[in-house]
Amino acid sequence: MWTYNKVLQYPIKIKCPNAKLAKFIISQYGGPDGELAASLRYLSQRFGMPDQKAKAILNDIGTEELAHLEMVGTIVHQLTEGLSAEEIKAAGLGAYYTDHGVDVYPQSAAGTPFTAAYIACKGDPIANLQEDLAAELAPLKIQHQ
Repeated sequence: MWTYNKVLQYPIKIKCPNAKLAKFIISQYGGPDGELAASLRYLSQRFGMPDQKAKAILNDIGTEELAHLEMVGTIVHQLTEGLSAEEIKAAGLGAYYTDHGVDVYPQSAAGTPFTAAYIACKGDPIANLQEDLAAELAPLKIQHQ
């Protein structure tokens, strides 16, 4: 299928834990426009593409999104690593860590668990690509506010 080198493409070394930041970033892991949704979206939509080249491109993109999932999970873990229960609770993540401990659980920043309802697979290549574009642009909203 592919070769896994067991190293992150971009090493992540967060020096200052920050649970409040982790609460925002968790949405890039398991939120509606996060990496889990993106990987499943591309890997599912590839089957409806009109030719082998388009299928291969979506397969490659979906695989790359899985690598992003690993990086975002590492970021969330490092942002919360070593924090006290009080610090985690003060950041609004008390219930999250009560249920999941130090594991990185796929959910949105609002606490909604990942659901396949985040993924649009319409059976139409143009509609699917529009969905992909919208999902890829959604995280940019935060940067422009």
